Amino acid sequence: MTDLNGKTVVITGASKGIGAAAARAFAAEGANVALLARTESALNDLAAEIGPKALAIACDVADYTAVEGAIAQTVEAFGSVDVMINNAGVISPVGRIEDIDADDWGTMIDINLKGVFNGMKAVLPQMRAQGAGTVLTISSGAAHGPLEGWSHYCSSKAGAAMLTRCLDKEERENGIRAMGLSPGTVATDMQVEIKASGINPVSQLDPSVHIPADWPAKCLVWMCSDEADAHIGEEISLRDEGLRARLGLGT
Repeated sequence: MTDLNGKTVVITGASKGIGAAAARAFAAEGANVALLARTESALNDLAAEIGPKALAIACDVADYTAVEGAIAQTVEAFGSVDVMINNAGVISPVGRIEDIDADDWGTMIDINLKGVFNGMKAVLPQMRAQGAGTVLTISSGAAHGPLEGWSHYCSSKAGAAMLTRCLDKEERENGIRAMGLSPGTVATDMQVEIKASGINPVSQLDPSVHIPADWPAKCLVWMCSDEADAHIGEEISLRDEGLRARLGLGT
């Protein structure tokens, strides 16, 4: 595993779910963690739990100026940005194309797609100056298959998956490692929203099939290691039983 001690990791959507679990996992490996989300109180609680290696920054990822400022604040506090995790994402309101409000649909794109672009663009100057960096983006099976009521989510995740591939094409030669992670269904607040919607087969899943958030968190740490270099420019899936076994996760 790559030594993460003293490295700096920026995590969007860090106030809960996969983001919060990733913050704890990277901090446990000795990394500094910059926690970005819109919910400042939850960020402050998590930063207090982690301790001096954590920096809470209230930030709307849909606002490029805010993301750029958050990255500058992180560099000022810790001296570098070594890993960027584009995790922030929303799924509500769920609805069919004929029913969903156009502005709500656009807001989803602003967060789930433009937010990923903003995170990538904001860290590039620092990572290129360092000659190294890892950019990880949370993807989804919805990026590759349509689901009723999820036109906004499927479209945004498909776009984010393509952004990962574009970043790899443009920046691999500059030492930047870009990868995506499709975690499968994870036991987070988003699954509660999906269940309540009653739309499409995902809402019918029994909650017992969802994996805990610390599984993708552990995978994200592994993706920062040399062992994951074979997957640079690609998207990996935690539905892969071989990968789960390699990471010591349950079946």
